[in-house]
Amino acid sequence: MNLPTRPNQILGPLIVCIVSITAFFFEPLSSEYFALERSWLSSGHYYQILTGHFLHTNTTHLLFNLFGVVLLWLLHGDDYRAASYLAKFSLICLSLSLLLYFFSPDIEWYVGLSGAIHGVFAWGCIQDIENKMKTGWLLLLGLLIKVLSEQTYGAGTLMQELIEANVAVDSHMFGSILGIIVGICSVFLHRNKVSRTPASKI
Repeated sequence: MNLPTRPNQILGPLIVCIVSITAFFFEPLSSEYFALERSWLSSGHYYQILTGHFLHTNTTHLLFNLFGVVLLWLLHGDDYRAASYLAKFSLICLSLSLLLYFFSPDIEWYVGLSGAIHGVFAWGCIQDIENKMKTGWLLLLGLLIKVLSEQTYGAGTLMQELIEANVAVDSHMFGSILGIIVGICSVFLHRNKVSRTPASKI
C-alpha cells in the first residue's frame, strides 16, 4: 500500500495536529480564552467557534484525537489537498459550533477535535463511494451505527474517565451529518467542473 505522502496530502492534517499540540502546551491559558463557551455570541468572542475545536482536556484526549486525524489521513489521504482539506475542516468546525449552540443548549463548554473528525471521516466515506470503493459504504454504515448507538445509549463511562470530561455525543452526530453534506456537495461540484471541461482534441 502506498502511503499518501505527497506534501499536498500531508500538509492539511499536519497543520491541524501542530495547532492542537501548540495550544495544549499553553494550557490552561488556552482553554481560558479559546474554549468554545455558550456565551461566545453575547460576549463577542466569535473566534471561539473555531478555536475551541483545537483544545483538549488532557493528554489522553489530545492523543486520541491526533490518532484520529492520522488514521483518517491513512484511510483517505489520497483524496486530500491541503487548501481543500483545511477549508472543509474549518467549515465543519464552524458549522458544528453553530449547531451545538442552537440545538444542544445543555452544552455550556466544548473542546476537542472529535466532532470535526467525525465530519472528516464522513466526507472521506462519501469520496470513497464516489471512487467506487465498496469499503466506503461499509465505513459509512459503521459510522452511522456508532452515532446512533451514542445517541441511544450514550458514550459510556470509560472515555469520560480517560478525557476527564463528558463526551459530547451531539458533536459526533452533527459532525457526521455535516461531513456527509460536505462530501456530497464536493462530489457534485467536481462532477460539474468535469462536465464543463472541454474535451481534448486529438
